[in-house]
Amino acid sequence: MTSTKPPAQLEVITVLRALADPVRLDLVRQLASSAAPIACGRFDTRVAKNTLSHHFKTLREAGVIATHRESGLALNVLREEELDAAFPGLLKAILPAS
Repeated sequence: MTSTKPPAQLEVITVLRALADPVRLDLVRQLASSAAPIACGRFDTRVAKNTLSHHFKTLREAGVIATHRESGLALNVLREEELDAAFPGLLKAILPAS
C-alpha cells in the first residue's frame, strides 16, 4: 500500500497535478503540519469516504505520500525528504510557512 518510488523516479508534472486539487493540497498541508502519521479517517475534511480514498490514491501514485497499515489503521505520511530531494523548494513554495 505504500509508495516506493525513489526521488529520481518522481515526475514533476504528476506531482504538480496531484497537488493542484484543493482537497489534496489540504491533505498535504495537514500532513506537513503533523508530527505523526495521520490515519485516513482522521483528516479534517468534509469529503465523502470514497472520494477521500480517491484523493489518497492519487497522492500515493504521484509519490507525494506513503501509506502503511498499523493496528488496522491506514496511516499516511508526507514524503518530504523524497520530494525535497527530487524538487528542492517545492513544498516550501506551496505550503504556508509554519
